[in-house]
Amino acid sequence: MTRNAKKLFIKTYGCQMNVYDSDRMSDALAPHGFETVGEIDNADLVLLNTCHIREKAAEKVYSELGRLNILRQQRRDAGDDLMIGVAGCVAQAEGEEIMARAPAVDLVFGPQSYHRLPELLARAKTERVVDTDFPEEDKFAHLPAPRKETTIARGLTAFLTVQEGCDKFCSFCVVPYTRGTETSRPVDQIVSEARQLVDAGVREITLLGQNVNAYHGQDQTGGSATLASLLFTLAEIKGLERLRYTTSHPKDMTGQLIAAHRDLPQLMPYLHLPVQSGSDTILKAMNRSHTRDEYLAIIARIRAARPDMALSGDFIVGFPGETEADFNDTLDIVRETGYASAYSFKYSTRPGTPGAQMEDQVPEDIKLERLHRLQELINQQQSDFNASCIGKTMPVLLDKPGRVAGQLGGRSPYLQAVHLDAPAALLGTIQQVEIIETRKFSLHGKIVTVPTTKSAKYARSEGEQLLSGA
Repeated sequence: MTRNAKKLFIKTYGCQMNVYDSDRMSDALAPHGFETVGEIDNADLVLLNTCHIREKAAEKVYSELGRLNILRQQRRDAGDDLMIGVAGCVAQAEGEEIMARAPAVDLVFGPQSYHRLPELLARAKTERVVDTDFPEEDKFAHLPAPRKETTIARGLTAFLTVQEGCDKFCSFCVVPYTRGTETSRPVDQIVSEARQLVDAGVREITLLGQNVNAYHGQDQTGGSATLASLLFTLAEIKGLERLRYTTSHPKDMTGQLIAAHRDLPQLMPYLHLPVQSGSDTILKAMNRSHTRDEYLAIIARIRAARPDMALSGDFIVGFPGETEADFNDTLDIVRETGYASAYSFKYSTRPGTPGAQMEDQVPEDIKLERLHRLQELINQQQSDFNASCIGKTMPVLLDKPGRVAGQLGGRSPYLQAVHLDAPAALLGTIQQVEIIETRKFSLHGKIVTVPTTKSAKYARSEGEQLLSGA
């Protein structure tokens, strides 16, 4: 901690994009004398970076603000002070309500305003501030680049937001109202940020967007790039070993993007492609703009292009009007697709969304029972997928020290956590690892080749052998 530096603590809720946003808030405040700390004790500024997607999101924020109010009063009793800010999607949706219910809050700002954070903090010293407008300026163009040592401290893998907002207006979702319409960053801006990450030691980048495969940023010629063309451009960066992206919509899974999974070695064979329900009736009510058969046809095309592709998905159970037959359709599509992992949730009403006004809301006990049945199936599929890896060899990016001395942790091409005995000198390298054991949330392996280089490209032929058993 630099002498006289102000201490910043950020609590992040929700998705990977909020993790990225929290990092950029820290970057925005660093030139103004703030250093980010991992503990709230003695922080001068606490920011809650909130998510509004799931049930009781706002209640969790207010509960945390109650605890912070007590901490702030203790500080003041000791002759010190604490500034409190609320950021993110709950802030965007309920800015004035937060100010009314939580007097300890000094400032509230939405996800499109954090590039103005230094200015907002200056104002908050003399007045309570709410900034939830959607500004015309590009926030990314106004954010300072992180210091190299900051990027190094964050690790060998990184998130990079390339697209924000959504135009799909699924009837259960608040994203169009809290993040706005679909916008995409220019290619040059993304490439510049990616190069800075790689120069600081990052070896794997995950491109982020609420609807990332709808990416349409300006390219170097003034035209419109696609996510596929952006991936090929980023793959040219020397030292960038792996690429991923999330979250996608089936309607934007183009032939060009599917071909990129076939042709681009750096693009990992793991795809998160939410379907939400297996029932056409519910998909229509959700305004998903695709059918069950269309989704399955996309999966078939992806697997034809990339036979070793591991799939992940999202599911909502108990959407208004869902019958037992509709739910069984969801179980059937899970069985037919076969997921390496998936996320499942009970439907919860989001204020301001069409779903909140629908009739035939499903009782909570039925939603919970269906969720348990779905999760049992998903967990079994994930366990089966992990078990299928035993005895196979795969390239693993060793990206962190293990919890036990003499161990390193890494990521498989399929985003599984892998632990193995290895010297610290191999941190940041990709090694061929034989999987010898599965654990509840991870794999355990051993290095099978003597390392000769500091990095290695992912060989697709080896990945294809993984699921085929060759």
